Amino acid sequence: VSASVALAGTTDPVLGPTDVDVEDGVLTIVYAWGSAEDGNLALAVQTVTLAHSAPGGVPSGTAGYLAQRDSATGTIAIAGIGVLGSTINPFATGIASGIAGIPVGDGIIYRVIILVLGTAVGMWWVLRYAKRVQAEPARSYVADMADSNRAFFLGGEARTETVEFTTRRKVILALFILAFLMMIYGVIPWDDMGVPLPTLYWWFTELTALFLLFAIVIGLIGGMGEEGVVNNFIDGSRDLLGVALVIALARGISVLMNNGLIIDTILNWLANLIAGLPPVPFINGVFLAYLPLAFLIPSSSGLATVTMPIMAPLGSFVGVPEHLIVTAYQSASGLLNLLTPTFAVVTGALAIGRIPLNTWWKFAVPLAVMLALIVMVTLTIGVVAGS
Repeated sequence: VSASVALAGTTDPVLGPTDVDVEDGVLTIVYAWGSAEDGNLALAVQTVTLAHSAPGGVPSGTAGYLAQRDSATGTIAIAGIGVLGSTINPFATGIASGIAGIPVGDGIIYRVIILVLGTAVGMWWVLRYAKRVQAEPARSYVADMADSNRAFFLGGEARTETVEFTTRRKVILALFILAFLMMIYGVIPWDDMGVPLPTLYWWFTELTALFLLFAIVIGLIGGMGEEGVVNNFIDGSRDLLGVALVIALARGISVLMNNGLIIDTILNWLANLIAGLPPVPFINGVFLAYLPLAFLIPSSSGLATVTMPIMAPLGSFVGVPEHLIVTAYQSASGLLNLLTPTFAVVTGALAIGRIPLNTWWKFAVPLAVMLALIVMVTLTIGVVAGS
C-alpha cells in the first residue's frame, strides 16, 4: 500500500508517499523520526507479528502480558476441580474406599457428574474473568504487579515474536504428555476396578523418579545441556523453597494436633453433631464437616485414614451408602485444597506464578461456593435415588 507521514495537527505529507508491504496477521506502523525543524526527518516502518486473520487477543503490551499472567489462575482452578471430582484418585478415593470396605468404582457416576459440572462451571468462570481482563486490563487482580512481573519473567521486555512450533518442541510436548500418561496408568488400581490390566502400584517414590527422568530428558532434548538442566532445576527449587517451609510448618502443626488428641476431639464433636440426622441433611452435614477437617489434615490419605472408620459406619446407621460418604469426603478435601495455604500444589503454583494468596482467594472463593453447591446437590440426588 502507499503510505505517507504528516506532521502532528496537519494533513499535508512531509514524507512519502512510499510503498509499504502489509501482511495478514502483521501490525504495520509507519512513522517519522528526527526533527522537522532541522530538516532531517526519516521514514521508519515497524512490524509486530500477531495472530492471523481476526485475532481474539493480542499478546503484546500490558494487556497481553496481564492476560498471560492471569492464565495461571485458570490453570490452577481447572486442575483443582479435577482433584475435587476425581473418579478413581488412588491417594483419596482409593484409600477411602478401601477403608469403607467398598470397591473404588462404587458411586463413580456421582463423581463423574461432579467432575463434568464442576469443569463446566470452572471453564465459564475462567472465561468470564478472561473476557473482563481483555476488555479492561486494569481490572486484572494482578494489574498492580505488572511491572515487577514483567521484570521477573521477561527481563523487563515485552515479547511480541511468534514462537515457531518446531520438530524439537513437538518432541518435547509429546514427552511431557507421555510422562503424565505413564503417571496416570501407574497409579490406577486396575485390579480393584476389575480391569484386566497389570497394576503397577506406583506411589511417591516411583512418581518422583518418573518426573525427574523426564525432566532431564526434556532438558537435554531442549538443548539446555548438563549445566543448563542443573541450573534450571536449582532455580525451580529456589522458587518452591518458601512453599516447602509452609508445608513443613503445616505438617508440624498437624502432628501436634494429632499427638495432643485435638483432632480426635474435633472429629468426635463433628460426628456427634451429625449423627442421627435424616439421610439428606446427614450427607450434606458430612460434606460440610469434612471442610474444617481437611484444613486440619491437608493430606488426603491421612484424612481418609483418620476419619473414614468413623464416618462410613455412621452413614450405614442412617441409610446412606458408603460410596456417598467417600464422595463427600473427597469433594470436601478437593474443594478446600483450592483455598488452603497448606496444600502444596496450589501454594506451589501460586509461588511459581507470583500470585499472592489473598489475590487468589478473590478469584477462587466465589468459584468454590458454586462448586460446593454442585457437590451438595449431587450428594442429595444420590441419597434420594438410594444408590
